[in-house]
Amino acid sequence: MSNNILKFAMNRNTSVEKINGSNLRSVCRLRDTLTDAEVVIEVKMPDMAICAISGHFRHAYFGEIEDLDQRLQAVIGVRVAAGMLKIIKGLMGEEEKIHQIVYMVEECCHGVILTLTRKVLLKAPDDEAGKFSFYSNMVQKSIRLYDRCAAFAKGTPLVAELESEKTEGGA
Repeated sequence: MSNNILKFAMNRNTSVEKINGSNLRSVCRLRDTLTDAEVVIEVKMPDMAICAISGHFRHAYFGEIEDLDQRLQAVIGVRVAAGMLKIIKGLMGEEEKIHQIVYMVEECCHGVILTLTRKVLLKAPDDEAGKFSFYSNMVQKSIRLYDRCAAFAKGTPLVAELESEKTEGGA
């Protein structure tokens, strides 16, 4: 007797590299049992505008997104900055079939932000209390870091003060 057990595996990663002397290329890849997708953006520095974008998306049940290239090209010129997700959704659309690809474009942008934040992270004090205070203040000053990496995820100690301010401000 054989068991028909569904097996699912997922791998999503985002990487950023410097190209052309100053521009950055950010790549988000998604591979799972049903999906093979990739988004590649090039960000022009120092204005942080998306100057090139490409990608592919294949899903076992949904197939490909026929107008994917047209949707991706719509975000050229968008600046990697606060409010970009709303702009990206407005330009690419919000239909269910493209939710994953919109998320991947956003992940590419956040990869750029985190790469540029790296230099600031290296300035943290050596002692544990100093590091905690430094990182906590950093996420409060740059809200776009909130929930973008494991350290600044919802419910973690580094964002506790920020979350309590949100709760008190909303009450």
